[in-house]
Amino acid sequence: MRRVRRPPSPLPQRDGLDAARIRLPARGPWPTVRDYLVVKLDRLPPERIDAMLRDSCFVTQDGPITPDTEFLPNTHIWFHRELPDEPAVPFELDVVHADDDLVVADKPHFLATTPRGSHVRETALVRLRRDLGIRDLAPVHRLDRVTAGLLLFVTRRELRAPYQQLFQNRLVRKEYEAVAPYDSELELPRTVRSRIVKKRGVWTAKEVPGSPNAETRVELLDHADGLGRYRLLPVTGRTHQLRVHLTSLGIPILGDTLYPEVRETAPDDFSRPLQLLAKVLEFDDPLTGERRRFESRRTLLAWQDHDAWLASP
Repeated sequence: MRRVRRPPSPLPQRDGLDAARIRLPARGPWPTVRDYLVVKLDRLPPERIDAMLRDSCFVTQDGPITPDTEFLPNTHIWFHRELPDEPAVPFELDVVHADDDLVVADKPHFLATTPRGSHVRETALVRLRRDLGIRDLAPVHRLDRVTAGLLLFVTRRELRAPYQQLFQNRLVRKEYEAVAPYDSELELPRTVRSRIVKKRGVWTAKEVPGSPNAETRVELLDHADGLGRYRLLPVTGRTHQLRVHLTSLGIPILGDTLYPEVRETAPDDFSRPLQLLAKVLEFDDPLTGERRRFESRRTLLAWQDHDAWLASP
C-alpha cells in the first residue's frame, strides 16, 4: 500500500517543536470549524479556543481559520499547543558525533528522547533541534527517560528508514553498562531469555510463560564493596528488557524506581538516577558501508563514586 505523504506545515517550528496537526473528518454535524475544535480539543475551555481563533492561531495551507469559518471536510489544520510546565533537567546533553547525515547525542539521565505527555521542552529531540538549528532532525531509536547514553538521530527525515531498519533487523551492536548488587553465587556470563509483556497504561513490564521474545547477555566486568559493574548485550529491544532481566537474576539495577517494586518520586527529584548507560552503538552504515562505532563518555555515579551515591538524598 502506498503511503500518503502528509502536507507540509505552514507554521514554523517553535522552540524546536513542530506545530500540531488536525485533520477534519470527512463529514459531521459541526457547522463551523470552531464547533469541531471545541469537541476535539476538549481539554481547552471554549473561551480559550475562541481567543486562539481571534489571534489566528489555527491555520490551513490557505491561511488562518476565523471564528466563522465553515466546516471544511478533510482539511488539515495546524496550531502550536500550549505547553505544560515541566521541571528543567539540570544536566547537559552532549554531542559525540555530527556530520551531514547523522548526529549522535550522549543523553543524560531524566531527559526523554522525544516529546510525550508532560515531557516536551525537556527532551533530547527538542533540545538538539533548538541548539543545533536542524529543523528536520529526527530520532532513529529511543532510550527510556531514566536511562543515559547514546542516541542516534538523522538530519533529514528521509534518512530515517534505512537506519531504523538496522535496529529492526538487529544489525546494531548495542552495549550497555549497569551497576547493581554483586552476588558471588550468580554464575556469569550468561544469556537470559524470557517472554516479556508490557500492557498499555501499566508502568511495569513482566515476564510470562511462553516462547522467549527477549534476550540479553549479562557479563560481570568488576565488583567492589558489594556492587557489580555489568556489561549488558541485548539481542532484542523489549520495553524495560534490561531492567526486567537483571531483576529476574536477583540483582536489580541501582536507582530503579519500577523494579522490583514501584516507588514514586517527585518530577523534580534528580538525586539518584537509574544506573544504566547505553555505552556503545556499532553498525555498518547503510548509506556508505562504513563501519561506525560510537561510545558514550559518561560514567555511572554509583561505580565512579559510591560514597557520593550513598550521600545523595
